[in-house]
Amino acid sequence: MSPTTLPTGLEHGHVTFLGAGPGDPGLLTLRAVEALANADVLVAEHDVLDVVRTHARPGVAVVHADPSSDPLPGTVTPHPTLVDGASTTAGLPAVRDAAHLVMEAARGGRRVVRAVSGDPGLDTYAAEEMLACAAAGVPFEVVPGVAAAVGVPAYAGVPLRDAHGADVRFVDARTASDRCWTEVGASDGTVVVSTTLDSVAAAAGELVAAGRKPDTPMTVTVAGTTTRQRTWSATLGTIAQTLKQAKVLPSPEGGRPVIAVVGERSAPAQRDQLAWFESKPLFGWKVLVPRTKEQAASLSDQLRSYGAVPHEVPTIAVEPPRTPQQMERAVKGLVTGRYEWIAFTSVNAVKAVREKFEEYGLDARAFAGIKVAAVGEQTAKALVAFGVKPDLVPSGEQSAAGLLEDWPPYDPVFDPIDRVFLPRADIATETLVAGLIELGWEVDDVTAYRTVRASPPPAETREAIKGGGFDAVLFTSSSTVRNLVGIAGKPHNVTVIACIGPATAKTAEEHGLRVDVMAPEPSVHKLAEALADFGLRRRAAALEAGDPVTRPSERRPGARRRRAT
Repeated sequence: MSPTTLPTGLEHGHVTFLGAGPGDPGLLTLRAVEALANADVLVAEHDVLDVVRTHARPGVAVVHADPSSDPLPGTVTPHPTLVDGASTTAGLPAVRDAAHLVMEAARGGRRVVRAVSGDPGLDTYAAEEMLACAAAGVPFEVVPGVAAAVGVPAYAGVPLRDAHGADVRFVDARTASDRCWTEVGASDGTVVVSTTLDSVAAAAGELVAAGRKPDTPMTVTVAGTTTRQRTWSATLGTIAQTLKQAKVLPSPEGGRPVIAVVGERSAPAQRDQLAWFESKPLFGWKVLVPRTKEQAASLSDQLRSYGAVPHEVPTIAVEPPRTPQQMERAVKGLVTGRYEWIAFTSVNAVKAVREKFEEYGLDARAFAGIKVAAVGEQTAKALVAFGVKPDLVPSGEQSAAGLLEDWPPYDPVFDPIDRVFLPRADIATETLVAGLIELGWEVDDVTAYRTVRASPPPAETREAIKGGGFDAVLFTSSSTVRNLVGIAGKPHNVTVIACIGPATAKTAEEHGLRVDVMAPEPSVHKLAEALADFGLRRRAAALEAGDPVTRPSERRPGARRRRAT
């Protein structure tokens, strides 16, 4: 039996020491995700929690092990602080350090995950905690993670070895002895140095003093594998000046950990060809997505694949109809054979009907014999997830007009029933209803849900919108323009405005916004692609002109913006 699936009723639980990698959540191993999904208690530092928490089950007890403060007297590992999971904290021991918490929770029959940055074998405290578990007879396992010293150079475009198999040395500058510096200085291979921003120049000086030439190439990467990653290329002799010119040092964040690579493998000419991560079209762009989390999930994933940091802000809230009787009659009519067709024009319409089905104990089998139409890729996906494959999706424009172009006229010979059920929002236009009537159909136009303006986002988000903190905003409908401006204010003039189509663009311009990007067709994914193309062209133009590649939010306030072509 796998250790992470031990019954919690056993006398002893189990501890998993888990490597969370250098920062990118996508670098978690499948084994790590499995362990997190079965954990009763999750213990980790703050930055690591952001990576692993989404894979933990609801109700898990989350404990913050703070490494910023020294261990208390008589302890060897950080002091733990409960973050949440009150429903599962009964019986958690009140202890002074993470090692004792981990052991005592396991003794109580709990499955404990102790997550650390990078790999447990390289963590400052994990080895001590493993020894403590072993001494106490607490069973444990180790799930390796991607070490920062290996993962960060890969994301920075710096391969550590080549076909000639050059020597690779790893040094932690924070604990390295004089002998260690002498040994790596005498080698002509690649050296990977774990250090901090305020100690990079000192580490370079140690290598030069140990025999490395001052003109040896060097790269320095901060926040590696995340969308905050930045890499500077220089030499051992010039790195201090390079960081100073980049206004990196001195800095209040000078103690941030960095990975530096020294050797010919980090030469700028080679890195320019291999820097796949930082050259993504929207790398580091903070993109505002004015949709609910459920609606924005796949769009946000797509934006992340381009290197962006999506920020979801709901602009509408969905509520049940004020009078549910009409919806109830229509759903019952589906079962009794009242309709030939049902047409869904949004994901919310699918959700509203599905909720009524579940209320009545029905499932997708109730659609047997009924033709189903859907507008839009996401609406069709929501139906498939419900167990229903649409019979009709517009072949052209994904809109009411596009659906009408493909909708067959009523034929009394082939259509035994002439009625269509149309569940939709209270503010929907009459285009589809009028078009279906013109084609000879009777339409039950039913309010399945109401759309109301969402509550304003937090003050911090509103200030970022108006102050130019976002690099781009995606508008997927005219209502998202009106509602965002209404609840949060008008985006700053440096923010790139991307619209899903002409009608949305017109509304944006009416609100004083200049549209930079328009989707070639009305699809949220085509809109994201168009924004990525814009970012790619912008990056290419900067490189061609010999200018640094910057994000729109880094422009000078009031700087002139170019319209996308």
